[in-house]
Amino acid sequence: MTNIAKPIIKQIKDNREALDFFENVLLPAEDEKTQEIIANFPTVYIHNWQDSGDFEVYVGESNDIFKRTRQHYDAAVDKSKWQRKLMEKDARLFIIGHEHFNKSLTMDIENRLMHYMMSAERVKHVHNLRDNPQTSYYPVEELDEIFGRIWRGLRKENKELFPTESAIKDSAIYKASPLHKLTKEQKDARELILQKVSKALENGETRQLIFIDGEAGTGKTVLNSSTFYELYCQAEEEEKTLKCYLLVNHDEQITVYEQIAEKLGLTAKYGKVVSKPTTFINNHSEDDPVDVVFVDEAHLLLTQGKQSYHGENQLKDIIARARVTVVMFDENQILTTEQFWEAQILEHYRNQAKAAENHIVLDKQLRMQADPVTMDWIDSFTKKGQLKEIPHTVDGYQIKVFDDPEMLDLEIQKKAKEKDSALSRVLATYDWEYSQKRKPDDRLRAYWEVVIGKWHKPWNRELGAELSRKEKRKISGLAWAEQPQTINEVGSTFTIQGFDLNYAGVILGPSVKYRNGKIIFAPSESHNNKAIRNRTMSDGTKQKFGEMLIQHEVRVLMTRGVNGMYIYACDPELRAALLKAVK
Repeated sequence: MTNIAKPIIKQIKDNREALDFFENVLLPAEDEKTQEIIANFPTVYIHNWQDSGDFEVYVGESNDIFKRTRQHYDAAVDKSKWQRKLMEKDARLFIIGHEHFNKSLTMDIENRLMHYMMSAERVKHVHNLRDNPQTSYYPVEELDEIFGRIWRGLRKENKELFPTESAIKDSAIYKASPLHKLTKEQKDARELILQKVSKALENGETRQLIFIDGEAGTGKTVLNSSTFYELYCQAEEEEKTLKCYLLVNHDEQITVYEQIAEKLGLTAKYGKVVSKPTTFINNHSEDDPVDVVFVDEAHLLLTQGKQSYHGENQLKDIIARARVTVVMFDENQILTTEQFWEAQILEHYRNQAKAAENHIVLDKQLRMQADPVTMDWIDSFTKKGQLKEIPHTVDGYQIKVFDDPEMLDLEIQKKAKEKDSALSRVLATYDWEYSQKRKPDDRLRAYWEVVIGKWHKPWNRELGAELSRKEKRKISGLAWAEQPQTINEVGSTFTIQGFDLNYAGVILGPSVKYRNGKIIFAPSESHNNKAIRNRTMSDGTKQKFGEMLIQHEVRVLMTRGVNGMYIYACDPELRAALLKAVK
């Protein structure tokens, strides 16, 4: 790839006079090759301007950059269109060319620029309607190299607007973005959902359920956001009204979805389209169902009442308020008793979807860069309680075992200082006391902490309270792992579920033990009251599910790392067995 030519990047003021001057004076002064590429090849362009300190952008591609840009200026007479802002703001225009650009390559460059721009912290709005990813073409194998050179070139022009690629890819918005290029499995699933939704809306059907099963890292969130956004794009093109909502019962994830909806202009056009399940249920009635509801992390839905939710089953209440409900489900990520699904209830919904040919299974691992042998090791540990020999890989996914929590911590700190693994954090099972409502009783400790011998570190969200108002504003909207101070904290399932890390340092607390050749889970050692308390069943009996829920907790923690996982076990027998398994 080293012979690929540098891209041509020109930045000019975004108005007619500057465009005329560039076309008639500046461009003719360039060498013939540059003139040919800008004037006669497909190009990619970025309109950008600042509003209240943040950026708004429009990304496009065209076979005739001068004609296309003048069309945008002509459209500025309509005050309702984004082009109007080009006249009102001090806008800039980037024109990007390359000797290998053809229609397909420029469309893929445009798509990725939209994806990156939406994920950039300083960009508050991307005005494009939708992406149009390409499949196979020449020279698709050059896409990554050419795009990387373009992004670095743009970053030289404006570091605020164009952050580093690693910062973009580590952002929670990037990972949940609807603009990802989908796998074939995801494309097929999205097409089926779109067809089913279209048919249900045309026929006036209600209470239709589409049920998607998929474990952690199989692309449920991207499928969810992509299909949700595509429905709004189709409705705009067909000039139809659409009532479509995206629900998730997770504080960190809902913030991410809200930011995506704002950056894509959905909030401004349609109001609050992202919410928690309880809020949606309280604000809508069965008499006036909405068109479509997407539920991400449906395993987090409540199956019994608590606080603001007074019903018995959130999924039942959501289905009653929508024509079509699309749920993404992973029963291995159920973590609390109020989320627990009795087998017959879960199968009722799954079978309802199967009967209507609305059941989809996602089974390809997309998050973790791990080979099948490594995935089998994690599955055996977290699902079967078996400790197999730890696979050793030189270049791939890393599993390392430590006999000292401080050494694990130092290794994660070291990884977090590297550009390509800045999103590395320490996590732990919920085996140490924590309370949002009160301070520790021990006056020697300012925070709730994970304490192992002489090593100790604050639980998640403890350090945030000490930040200045300016620092708090800076991290507002960022997921726990994206906040810089959290490298000095320990995360739990409550802050990390649904998110990726580059490397996860997993501390297995006293609730995870090794006895008689088997991994066991001990609820008596856990401080997660939501997992270990009694659950009232549908027949009125009370049962405990602590062992299973702690097992799920361990699986959530062990499937966070994209590139690797470091492990320390508090239980001496488990620690010894893990160290032996390395050898």
